[in-house]
Amino acid sequence: MAARPTWQGHLRLSLVSCPVALYTATTRSNDVAFNMLHKETHNRIRMIPTDPDKGPVERSEIVKGYQYEKDRYIVLSQDEIDSVRLESTRIIDIDKFVDREEIDRLYWNDPYFLAPDGDMAVEAFAVIREAMKDAGKVALGRLVMHQRERLMALEPRDKGILAYTLRNKREVREAEEFFDDIKEVKPPPQMVEIATKIIDQLEGPFDPSLFNDRYEDALRALIKEKEKGHTIKAPEEPKEAEVIDLMEALKRSLGQSGGERRKTAPPRAGAKKAASHTSAVKKAPAKKRA
Repeated sequence: MAARPTWQGHLRLSLVSCPVALYTATTRSNDVAFNMLHKETHNRIRMIPTDPDKGPVERSEIVKGYQYEKDRYIVLSQDEIDSVRLESTRIIDIDKFVDREEIDRLYWNDPYFLAPDGDMAVEAFAVIREAMKDAGKVALGRLVMHQRERLMALEPRDKGILAYTLRNKREVREAEEFFDDIKEVKPPPQMVEIATKIIDQLEGPFDPSLFNDRYEDALRALIKEKEKGHTIKAPEEPKEAEVIDLMEALKRSLGQSGGERRKTAPPRAGAKKAASHTSAVKKAPAKKRA
C-alpha cells in the first residue's frame, strides 16, 4: 500500500511552483510495542476521557483550551483554529539559500521526502531540483504542519528532494548552561596522543546497517522465550568498573581496539610510526582497586 503523505501543497521558487507531497522519511513500525492490560484478565485497558465533576465524557464533548493563568482557559473551536491560515499552510516558499555547514547540528530535526504530486508537476519540480543541485546550497522555506510553522531545509536527493524540519531558536537550549561549569583541564599531551591513536584504530566507514538496537533485540528474544513457556531468569548485575590509572587505561585500550575493527579501515598515514612510539612510553603505576 502506498504511503500516505504527511502534507500536500505547493513548492515555490520565485514565480515557478508545482504541487508536491511530503512523506515521513523514517518509520517506527518495526519497534517492539507494548499494550496496557489488566494483570488478571489480560484485557486491554481503555483510556476513557473523564471530567473530575461529570465523570466519563464523549469525545464530541471535548474542546481545546489555552491556559492563560492557573485553572483559567481561553476556549477555541476547531473552526477558529483553522481560520489561522498563513501562506505557508499550503505553500513551501523558498526564500533563502545557505551553505549546509552554516546550519548548526542542534537545529536539524526530522527528515522527510518531498516528491512531485502528480505527473503534471514533474517538469517544474525537476527544474527546481536541478537548479538546487547546480547551486550546491541548502534551500530554506517555511511550512505549517501539525499546527506549527516550521522552518524547512531542502536539498536534492536522487530524483526527489530531502526535507528536514529545523528547530527554531526558542527550542534550543544554550550550551553554556551545561558547559560553563566544566573545569578547565589541560590533559597531558602524551595521553591525548595515545587517545588519538585509539581513534585511528577505530576509524571506518559509516554503515547504518551495522547499528542495530541491541536492547530491542534482547526484548524480542525475551518475548520468544516467554512464547515457549520458559521461565525468565534475571541476569547477574554487571560488575562495577575498576578504578585504574588513566594512562594505564589508555594503553590497554590501545592494545584492545585493533583486531577485527582495523580490517574495516586501514590506519591513516603515520599510524604505524605512532604505534612504535607508544611502546617507548613508560608505564604509569596502576592504582589499587576501589
